[in-house]
Amino acid sequence: MSSVHNRALSPAELQAFGAELDALRARQLATLGARDARYIRRVVAAVRWTGVAGRALLFLGAFVHSVLIPAWIAGVVMLALSKILENMELAHNVIHGQYDWMGDPQLQGSTYEWDIVGTADNWRKTHNFRHHTYTNVRGLDDDIGYGLLRIFPEQRWRPFYLMQPVVAVVFALLFEWGIAIQDLRLGRVFAGKMTLRQLGAQFRPVGRKMGKQMFKDYLLFPALAGPFFLPVLLGNVAANLIRNVWTYVIIFCGHFTADAETFPKECVRDESRGHWYLRQLRGSSNLTGGKLMNVMSGNLSHQIEHHFYPDIPANRYAAIAVEVKDICARYGQHYNTGSLPRQFGQVMWRIVRHAFPSKPGRARALPAVGEASRQPG
Repeated sequence: MSSVHNRALSPAELQAFGAELDALRARQLATLGARDARYIRRVVAAVRWTGVAGRALLFLGAFVHSVLIPAWIAGVVMLALSKILENMELAHNVIHGQYDWMGDPQLQGSTYEWDIVGTADNWRKTHNFRHHTYTNVRGLDDDIGYGLLRIFPEQRWRPFYLMQPVVAVVFALLFEWGIAIQDLRLGRVFAGKMTLRQLGAQFRPVGRKMGKQMFKDYLLFPALAGPFFLPVLLGNVAANLIRNVWTYVIIFCGHFTADAETFPKECVRDESRGHWYLRQLRGSSNLTGGKLMNVMSGNLSHQIEHHFYPDIPANRYAAIAVEVKDICARYGQHYNTGSLPRQFGQVMWRIVRHAFPSKPGRARALPAVGEASRQPG
């Protein structure tokens, strides 16, 4: 458990804390415009052209054997970059509805479909609703360990968790597949709470998406290379693995560092606005690293700001963070940030430490709740 101490807030301070953060959100929404539209369209172009370059380089290496290795490596890097940008900076943010105000049918959060084996519809349920509404609330946020890992001592230990250092590595490599089946909740079948027929009905749209993605990456594009099918296939596999591992690292750093907290279900009952912001703050972790880190992480390097304002274009988070840090400092609240090696090192320690039995630490209660409120956006 973290040794961080946050100053206790009185009901009046808690209300003022929420009001200041609400006011910051309102100022940002009032100024959305051409700069934001131009930015996301540049991201769309970057995704398209890095993808084209990556696939072209894979074909070049396949047909011109004198440059096979360097072209293959460059092709994998460019294709992985395209997939990372699409998943992190484009799809994740568009699906949150950050660009619905533009009226562009290709950038609508309710209809956008992304380049992974999981469906955007399932992500909208598991992530946009469940995770963002009940961030780090045990029993309500399925992202706590994803049903596979014990990361916090408050999670009940089972012998299966002894394997989790290995499970975590496999999960990182196959992260898009874990995301794809997350909403299926396979444990309900083993518990007798869902029939195989019901599971099959839920799986059909997921299965169609899996088939479409596998056909594109592992059959269509490799087949276009004719007799050089194998190097193109392996290039696609490698690009997807790189994207999966990077996404896993960024997402795990967002909520599973040493200073991140989990909360009991009772904390969301009649949750006030200030209380909701406080829970998002204490359950989230940021990353330092500058503009490159921001873009490559889909601006989840500012996970705190993202959880405060999931419907505000993420390219604004770096500027918003300056004000958020100031507000947190004035109210005596810890702002959890650090370098990628530091934050992910803490995540890995949690995974290894809590594979073994451990006693829950003393719970740190949030302030008493006041008026009822809900998540923005």
